[in-house]
Amino acid sequence: MNYAYVAYSQDKRMVKGELKASSEEAAARMLNYGGYQVVSLKEVIPFFDKEQMFSRFNKIKPMEMVMFSRQLALLLESGTDIVTSLELLQAQVTHQGLKKIIGQVVSDIRGGSSLSAAMRKHPRAFSQLYYRSMAAGEQGGNLEVVLRQMADHIEMQVMTEKKVKGALMYPVIILVTAIAVVGLLVTFVLPHFTELYRAMGSNLPLLPRMLIAISDWSQKYGLYVLIGIMATFGGLVAYFKTIEGKYRWDRFMLNAPVIGRINLLNHLSRACRTISLLFRVGVPLPEIIAVTVHSATNKIVAEALSGVQGDLLRGEGLSRPMAKRKKVFLPLMVQMTSVGEETGNLDKTLATVAQSYETEAADKTSTAVGMIQPIMTALIGGIVAFVAIALITAMYSIYDQF
Repeated sequence: MNYAYVAYSQDKRMVKGELKASSEEAAARMLNYGGYQVVSLKEVIPFFDKEQMFSRFNKIKPMEMVMFSRQLALLLESGTDIVTSLELLQAQVTHQGLKKIIGQVVSDIRGGSSLSAAMRKHPRAFSQLYYRSMAAGEQGGNLEVVLRQMADHIEMQVMTEKKVKGALMYPVIILVTAIAVVGLLVTFVLPHFTELYRAMGSNLPLLPRMLIAISDWSQKYGLYVLIGIMATFGGLVAYFKTIEGKYRWDRFMLNAPVIGRINLLNHLSRACRTISLLFRVGVPLPEIIAVTVHSATNKIVAEALSGVQGDLLRGEGLSRPMAKRKKVFLPLMVQMTSVGEETGNLDKTLATVAQSYETEAADKTSTAVGMIQPIMTALIGGIVAFVAIALITAMYSIYDQF
């Protein structure tokens, strides 16, 4: 990163310039070593950052972080120091973005930073959950154990997301096929038949006349309808990116028929796993809830967790504040949290809840997909059957008139 500085030299002259450093602290140290007294130091943010643009299209995959975590744990267990371990991993990592981040982490550690503090500067690779867990591992002296647990946590999330995507793949393919079939019929097939029927001047039955009317309407207004749909979609996307829009969308996704329950189960299972992991590595409960709030992707769930955090700080515990928010926290989670608080096994009880919710979400997703598939298949069949019957009846009508 580049930093613009204003400083006084040893002969009391004011100088300005730019220098490249891994962090603001490193830049300040470089200037101090050069005999300069720093007045101002700011990061230079370019108008067009090619590296940042490239990073958006070259994301670090979760499985790469799983592999990194497990290999780092293995090296630490073998007695290799943290800097040497990171340098060995940097040499074999194929993802250029992750390779560069590891190099910057090594540089910060050599400069006196802790591993967790160095990781905190790189949210692209290390989430808040990740570096908070590393901080707990550093304090507890069991960093390699925490790394393995973090790897298992990320891998479990990846597997859950793959199951959901895999279940939804077939309905999406059917939907795309339906749109393509209808588009081909309206654009290429129907216009030729309508021109033929008009040229013959035949008195056609109801279905062919309906088909011709649909074809004429789509030819005349289809482009405007398409533009209107695209404009509406663009407007909705822009609205749902606003704070109010995101809040309304998140509320809808939790209350929608069928998918609402599935979304809630997925969000709660993720929260349970986050709390379980951090509690297991020894992070204090208020910090655990703070990280869980930050990790929540649904505004409604995050708001409920924030309320739980406030009540927790007032000494009400964890299960009682959850019980007040029944619309978000389901009974099983509240009861098992209460059991975990009483027995001191909060990590185990919430891991059990997460497993139960993930299983229920997977079953409900499979059931929903099973309902969608025949409906969409029947819809496509109905459209094709309507066109086929209309064309056949038109042909028979023409033959009868001649």
